[in-house]
Amino acid sequence: MSPSWLDRLSGGLARTREQLGDRIAELVGRGPEVGEGFWDGLEETLIAADMGAGPASAITAALKSRSRREDLPDAAAVEVALVDLIAAQMPVHPDPLAESPLTVLFVGINGTGKTTSVGKIAAEAAGAGRNVVIGSADTYRAAAIEQLRVWADRASVPIVERERGADPASVVFDTLAVARENGSDLVLVDTAGRLHNSADLMQELAKVQRVARAQSVFPVKSLLVIDATTGQNGIAQARAFHDALELDGIILTKLDGTARGGIAVAIATQLGLPIVRIGVGESLEDLRPFDATEFARALILGR
Repeated sequence: MSPSWLDRLSGGLARTREQLGDRIAELVGRGPEVGEGFWDGLEETLIAADMGAGPASAITAALKSRSRREDLPDAAAVEVALVDLIAAQMPVHPDPLAESPLTVLFVGINGTGKTTSVGKIAAEAAGAGRNVVIGSADTYRAAAIEQLRVWADRASVPIVERERGADPASVVFDTLAVARENGSDLVLVDTAGRLHNSADLMQELAKVQRVARAQSVFPVKSLLVIDATTGQNGIAQARAFHDALELDGIILTKLDGTARGGIAVAIATQLGLPIVRIGVGESLEDLRPFDATEFARALILGR
């Protein structure tokens, strides 16, 4: 029997959880009469997991207040309380990908898993009965076009592609024309990876978005794909893309490759954007909708 999503999520977050668990146990081991040093140590532990200074401070302060009202006798009680407080830090948003009909632009720097995310979401949506078309607007990398073609074949959905070096905006234009002809209710567009600090490339991406909004008869959403292993640099990426495009959400990949899984908390709180999907592996089943409580339990308790 293949492992469930919760098992895979828990396994993906194991490195972060072990780091947090060891530190929490060490701190709680000081005894019931903890002083300010305990709380300082807890805050540092949360920051080390890449939750960000603001969320770490808020969670620590809330837990400190709760410990004064209630009896938290051991590490297990502290961990259970932490689950509630971490989940509460992340605002609940409706899933943008659940809307229908919809056009989605996937953006981000190279190597984040953007093209793979497009393919996985296409396969999942097609399997659920949606009429999907994919646009391959990353015209700079032949490998990206070929990779997306494999995913399109696997999902049995049409793909619109042009020769290498073609104008990405023209690919979007053509993709939306095909979507209208096919009566599609979900259009997924893969865009070229670009550095967030390159003004010219970001302007080109903004042009792609303008064309999509002008030509699509559906609402257009822009989702940023972030590699969790980049840690706080992912926040800087997101801010730059958000300034250029007014993002609608985040896809956080490769959580299984980092001991800093708390970056999800930092992203959700600092950017005020929904985390739409999280990924903990390469298979189709390893990219799933984000649930704050589910994530917090896997992060702290492993279940």
